[in-house]
Amino acid sequence: MSGRRNPFDDIEELFNRFSQQFENQSGLNQDVFGMAGGSRMSIDLADRDDEYVVTADTPGFEREEISVRVTDDTLSIEADREESTEQEDETYIRSERRSESMRRSIRLPEPVEEESVSATYRNGVLTITLPKRDAASGGRTIDIE
Repeated sequence: MSGRRNPFDDIEELFNRFSQQFENQSGLNQDVFGMAGGSRMSIDLADRDDEYVVTADTPGFEREEISVRVTDDTLSIEADREESTEQEDETYIRSERRSESMRRSIRLPEPVEEESVSATYRNGVLTITLPKRDAASGGRTIDIE
């Protein structure tokens, strides 16, 4: 064998470095707003003839911490929570706070009957049923059961 280095090894190494830099700078490890450590809400939108059904993953949130709003042809989901604990010891007080937010807005393919929209929340999964309609008007907040 010769002592020459295979030129394809250099290309593979260059490709691997490029891939790592792309992943670090493209936001693949970041949330929707580009902030590291955040959570991204996954959403499925299904068309079921006379209605749309949106399923959103919001694990760890309580029903009261989630807000759903439909306006014209846009559905907005917001989940906000803040946790704080205080632990007192003989010489110090330790206070820890944590907040988490998730927000998604999706444009619906056609107008929905806003007064008939319903939402349920079970085991970290939010399901929103949006009956279709011909014309859109105003907006309203949807109560989650």
